[in-house]
Amino acid sequence: MALTAESRRPQLREVAGIPLQATTVDNWSQIQNFEAKPDDLLICTYPKAGDCRTQGEQDLGLLSQHALLTSGTTWIQEIVDMIEQNGDVEKCQRAIIQHRHPFIEWSRPPQLSGVEKANAMPSPRTMRTHLPIQLLPPSFWENNCKFLYVARNAKDCMVSYYHFQRMNQMLPDPGTWEEYFESFISGKVGWGSWYDHVKGWWEMKDRYQILFLFYEDIKKDPKHEIQKVMKFMGKNLDETVLDKIVQETSFEKMKENPMTNRSTVPKSILDQSISPFMRKGTVGDWKNHFTVAQNERFDQIYRKKMEGTSINFCMEL
Repeated sequence: MALTAESRRPQLREVAGIPLQATTVDNWSQIQNFEAKPDDLLICTYPKAGDCRTQGEQDLGLLSQHALLTSGTTWIQEIVDMIEQNGDVEKCQRAIIQHRHPFIEWSRPPQLSGVEKANAMPSPRTMRTHLPIQLLPPSFWENNCKFLYVARNAKDCMVSYYHFQRMNQMLPDPGTWEEYFESFISGKVGWGSWYDHVKGWWEMKDRYQILFLFYEDIKKDPKHEIQKVMKFMGKNLDETVLDKIVQETSFEKMKENPMTNRSTVPKSILDQSISPFMRKGTVGDWKNHFTVAQNERFDQIYRKKMEGTSINFCMEL
């Protein structure tokens, strides 16, 4: 019997009720036993999608980590890297962005795992994760590391995740928009429920060194938010360098930059003719997708799920 496209796709498995990539689950003990250091910086976001890699891609030496612009992962990575490199564009072009900051839960044998890559890095290290707070390796909390969390409003997040899953040939087909809407609101997507993820990190922000940023705020006033990141990282860059970072990390610039736009990834992995990796980066695009009925239903579920939390998202600019 011929395999269907769906059956050839990697299936998600669960850890403590959270859907994750099967290879991540297989490598769970190594991830949980990761030894963080006090000067580590961890970039944390809700994902756009999982990390999938094929043999052909391994041969090309390309990482299909791609989990990125839904909640601004690629964006904040580039901002952090520019700050670390004091605004030196050439240094930031030393490697495609997936290679610069190890992704802790990434695992695809026989390649080096995210943990192994992080272990080989000199300190101070910058890494990234999509894990919710309860699944994070305990050593991050024990060592009082710095965490940089970027959250994006749920409606735009859903739309971005949907389009990414359409074009990523290594992920299950999202089905119709109507089907995907149901999957997302019920948390049946990689890394689980958006609501729980965001609330979990929000509730931890005053207990640990967590800088909690909103995607919409970075979009509205990038200079102000980049200044916050700079101070949080303990860096003091002059106005000229700061302005340069603002300019170099604009959506338009990054969309044209092969180090950040995933144009190096083969079409067999990311079919950007279906949807570009860096699609719009706007706030409020959900209005082009949600029906009136879906929006009403979403708002009702949202109020229930987010009840009791002080977090407040901007749904349009």
